[in-house]
Amino acid sequence: MREIREADHGYVMVEDGREVAEITFQPIDERTVMIDHTFVSEELRGQRVGDQLVKAVVDWARKEGKRIVPACSFALVQFKRHKDYKDVWHQEEKA
Repeated sequence: MREIREADHGYVMVEDGREVAEITFQPIDERTVMIDHTFVSEELRGQRVGDQLVKAVVDWARKEGKRIVPACSFALVQFKRHKDYKDVWHQEEKA
């Protein structure tokens, strides 16, 4: 059975007692975090596991009133794909 668990500075997916995927984020300031890494084991790729991990961080950010900078290339693609993440996406404002 797979489950997503909160971990130190991120979330991990655990399957049969072993970590098979992870997403990490670091604080930038009191209101903003940066997703800096996403990893999904080879056997789970293509099963939308990364999507689930990004969503876990988005849900956490909404609950905590945080904004997210998706620095990891995978997370950035997810933010561009999911317009409903716009409320937590911290983007540089254009002059």
